[in-house]
Amino acid sequence: MKKTILITGSSGQIGTNLIQKLVKDGLHYIGLDIRENTWDDSIPTRLIDLTKGVSEEVLPADTQIDLVVHFAAHAKVHQSVVDPSKALEIISMTFHALEISRKFKVPFILASSREVYGEQARETFREEDISMEAESPYTASKISSEAMVRAYSKCYDINHIIFRFSNVYGRFDDDIDRLERVIPLFIKKISQGEEITVYGPEKSLDFTFVDDCVGGIYLGITKLLSGEIETGTFNLSYGEARTLGRLVELIAENLEIEAKVTIEPVRVGEISHYVANLENSRSVLGYDPQTPLEEGLRRMISRSHKAVLSDAIK
Repeated sequence: MKKTILITGSSGQIGTNLIQKLVKDGLHYIGLDIRENTWDDSIPTRLIDLTKGVSEEVLPADTQIDLVVHFAAHAKVHQSVVDPSKALEIISMTFHALEISRKFKVPFILASSREVYGEQARETFREEDISMEAESPYTASKISSEAMVRAYSKCYDINHIIFRFSNVYGRFDDDIDRLERVIPLFIKKISQGEEITVYGPEKSLDFTFVDDCVGGIYLGITKLLSGEIETGTFNLSYGEARTLGRLVELIAENLEIEAKVTIEPVRVGEISHYVANLENSRSVLGYDPQTPLEEGLRRMISRSHKAVLSDAIK
């Protein structure tokens, strides 16, 4: 019997890309989200507000589930500063996702964040370098979610993996009317000659192309299902930092347009430096990211130009 992966946040960028890979490799999936999938209309979605729990109607007791992958969250750090109730909802979503794992007695994968490392003066960040000094309510929610996963693992014998993501970008990442992400936002505004605001041009971050991220998640899924891994925490990123200033330069170079930039300080709650140490991910998972920012941006901008031409033809 084919394995079935339950994915919360299945209509998001990473969820959609992962489902497409699962389908290609012959695995079944169940997608849960608060909204339909607008990227791929072949992906069915069981609509649910995960902050309120999961009903028998959505997941009957006889449903086949072999593993839970939990992506559902509010993804913007500064949003949690403006409205800290969003952080509480992240914790609630994690609790209800873990309850699915407990009910069906299956392994669990948590999508966490580089934000759990906080603002520390380190060259690179290892998994054990987590900081309890939360920089934002969002950070606190991710630290809490990780702690909850470990508690469920100990109390209910649930095997798990925690993945810490860092600025994932790429395919299905340009719905900026719903959720502003820095790379698609900058690409759109610079291409249209609009001014952009850079909150800290020297802020250095580790940008991760979505194919690399999904590849790492898939390795975790296969190793959990095979029993090769019982528990683990892993960084998933490219492993190199680029400043926001350099990001703007690269986008402008690819678009062959001079960027109009307003500089502002780093916003409250946001960290100013992060580069992942990938030794653990490489040695245990076999993770091997292939796409530096320069190549990832080239692919994104090339694809966005094709979309513009296609719309013009229509």
